[in-house]
Amino acid sequence: MKSLSLRLALAAVCLVGLAFALPAAEPVERGFLNRVFTDAEGNRHSFVVFVPMKYELGSKPPTLLFLHGAGDGGTNNINQIMVGLGPVVWKRRATFPFVTVFPQCRAGSNWNAGGLDAQWALAMLKQTQAEFGTDLDRAYLTGLSMGGTGTWSIATKDPSAWAAIVPMCAGPNLAGAEKFIAARLPVWNFCGDKDREGIVKANREMQAVLTKAGVEAKYTEYPGVGHNCWDEAYGTDALYKWLLQQTRSKHQR
Repeated sequence: MKSLSLRLALAAVCLVGLAFALPAAEPVERGFLNRVFTDAEGNRHSFVVFVPMKYELGSKPPTLLFLHGAGDGGTNNINQIMVGLGPVVWKRRATFPFVTVFPQCRAGSNWNAGGLDAQWALAMLKQTQAEFGTDLDRAYLTGLSMGGTGTWSIATKDPSAWAAIVPMCAGPNLAGAEKFIAARLPVWNFCGDKDREGIVKANREMQAVLTKAGVEAKYTEYPGVGHNCWDEAYGTDALYKWLLQQTRSKHQR
């Protein structure tokens, strides 16, 4: 029943485009908001942004870009907030400190760095950063399953763009390790030890390489957990405290 209530509440926010109520004189919106990005061909792409309840103009909040899994693609601009990070933000909405961007990948597509969906997601992040005057030194990237693969892919293409990344239940490409090492990019990776054998093996190998190189790499592997490690991972208080300690300027010195 709680899950159904959550889905209905979040869906209502997105379908109607409501922000949480504020006094009429308040010049900013907060909560879950609908936004639209227009690409170079003039096509419009809807996405969702969460703006912290304590946000004030000029406060320069951090940003978090979330990439959903394969089952939540489409064009309804709702599915991407229903699984993974969205329910956690809803539960913690009174105190969650990140301006959080929720793009939606097209059905049948993916978040690989060279694809349009990844490029649009990054453009949505940039648009959001400009709109809310966020701290460019504290931009974070996370995703689960297909979104976790996208997190590894996008970060490999340009690790200097991020203060830290948090991939989940996705196998990294070890060929990208050299870029992470060179950029000293902090990583907190999550996986269940009952996930697909190839995913678990790749995650363990990446962790060993990053740790040996002295990169700030954390790896949490949940015993007895299959592919869905995200509920526990995104429910971890320490994750958000750790993220807020990371800045681009800190690890790129």
